[in-house]
Order: sequence, then C-alpha cells, then structure tokens
Amino acid sequence: MPYFTQDYLDFFKELAANNHKEWFDANRKRYETNVKEPFKAFTQHLIDALAKKEPVFKDLKASECIFRINRDIRFSKDKTPYKTMCSAVISPNGKKSSSIHGIYFELTPEHVRAYGGVYEIDKDDLYALREGIATELDTFQKLINNKDFKELFGAIHGEKNKKIDKYFQDAATKEPLLFNKQFYFYSTFEAESILDPELDQLLLKCYEVGRPLELFFNQFIQRT
Repeated sequence: MPYFTQDYLDFFKELAANNHKEWFDANRKRYETNVKEPFKAFTQHLIDALAKKEPVFKDLKASECIFRINRDIRFSKDKTPYKTMCSAVISPNGKKSSSIHGIYFELTPEHVRAYGGVYEIDKDDLYALREGIATELDTFQKLINNKDFKELFGAIHGEKNKKIDKYFQDAATKEPLLFNKQFYFYSTFEAESILDPELDQLLLKCYEVGRPLELFFNQFIQRT
C-alpha cells in the first residue's frame, strides 16, 4: 500500500498556482489529511527503520525532523508564503543537528530527491575536512568512485574556492575536489515514486549507499 495518495501531488500542483493564505486556509483540512499527517507518518517510519540498525536514531521524533511548509520571506524577493513540497532531515538531533550523519529528502510534484554529505560548514571544519581528505586521499577516491555510489549519486557537488591553502596544493592536483567549500551529493527520482509502496526502500537505499562517505567525513568533523 502506498504511503501517499494522488492528492499529495495534486495539492502541491494547485498550491503552486494559488500560493496565498486564502487558498491555503480553504484547503487546510485537505493539507492536514492528505499531506501533513501522511508525511509525518512516513518520516517516523523511516526513523524507526534506521533506528533498528543505528541506536543514535532511537528516540528521534518526526516532528524534530520535518521542516515547516511556511517560507521565510523576510529577506526574499519571492513573497509567496508556502513551500510547494514537504521535506525533512533525519540526523541524530533532527533539524538542530550539525552532524553529517543522516539523510535529507524532499517530496515535490516534480521529483523525489535525497541528499547527503556536507552542505554547511565553517572555516575551521572545512580546513579539517580538507586535511583529512588530503591525508586519506586513496580512501576518499575509492569511496566517491564506488560503483554503487557512482550509479546512485554520480558525483560530489558544491561551491569551490578559486584558491586553496598552499598546504593542500599538491594533493589538489590529484583531487580537484579539495577546492570545494561543500561536499554534498544527491539523487533525483520521478515524482511518481511518491505513490510507490517501495518509496521507503528507495530512500533507505540512498542512506545506506551514502553512509560510508558520511562516516569518512565524520572522522575529521566531530559534530552532533
């Protein structure tokens, strides 16, 4: 049995064309019934599945992981008040976590997408991560060139520095990814996957395939 109905997709398609409070208020019960509650139940299901293997997720609640549908429009030129998707991050402390260990996913009417790796990082942690990669370059390259990783995620993404500390210059000639300021990866699937009873297995596979690289990163950046 699928976790979501067709109205999950239809709701967001219609919201995209009617992104204002009046329409949302008129469709609030529909949102609660066919979007919010199913997404919360699905997120908790994923948490519980991960907790069976990894105790760090044992006491985590879906409410700690799910992002609000309301957009922060204070500093945005786009003043539409609502996101046209549901998203969550399952990591040791949910949305408050700074850990690399976890998975972020979003279910939109255009796609399903799962992310892992390093997206936000401060200067000191970036230096430590680069140092770790440069020291363990062979291990890093084996992880990012692993067959399953390549097939599912393709490559490492992120903004790059034009220049790099001279300490890393030799290693960067062998691995240009050392210029990166971010080290994240993602995979995109058809929106119809949202209606697939195997949606949970799809996202759990993303977590499992990305996990070795995230554990590698966590050797050098100890965060919770």
